[in-house]
Amino acid sequence: MDDIDRKIVAQLQVDNDIPVNELAEKVGCSRTACWRRIKSMEEVGIIKSSVTLLNRDKIGLPVTVFVNVKTASHEPDWLERFARVVERFPEITEFYRMSGDVDYLLKVVVPDIATYDSFYKRLIQSIELSDVSSNFAMEEIKFTTALPI
Repeated sequence: MDDIDRKIVAQLQVDNDIPVNELAEKVGCSRTACWRRIKSMEEVGIIKSSVTLLNRDKIGLPVTVFVNVKTASHEPDWLERFARVVERFPEITEFYRMSGDVDYLLKVVVPDIATYDSFYKRLIQSIELSDVSSNFAMEEIKFTTALPI
């Protein structure tokens, strides 16, 4: 990636609907060159996908829960099983293997605490876990999908 590519992806992270000719003008290249650079970055995987971000409150999913998971099992086959379980839960929007005191971190988005309780019960019935603790986000202070380019 050169400086123009960085400018392109920085702009696309802010507004992916920007017309190519406007984007090209902002980054200092021709429309055709800009379009080719975008296509090239898509082909090599720098640009993974283009999505629409939704307002969780307006679609009835205001509750964010960070779920810390500890397990006694650290074998690769257990992790594969756990990953398959996680895929079955659309409420889980992010899933990380962690270092430190917690083995895995899940970000869960639900409409209310009762729905989270139902989710929790289904999760713990789906796979053996040593400890599960939940932290409810009280307020979203910063949220961005833009990476620091």
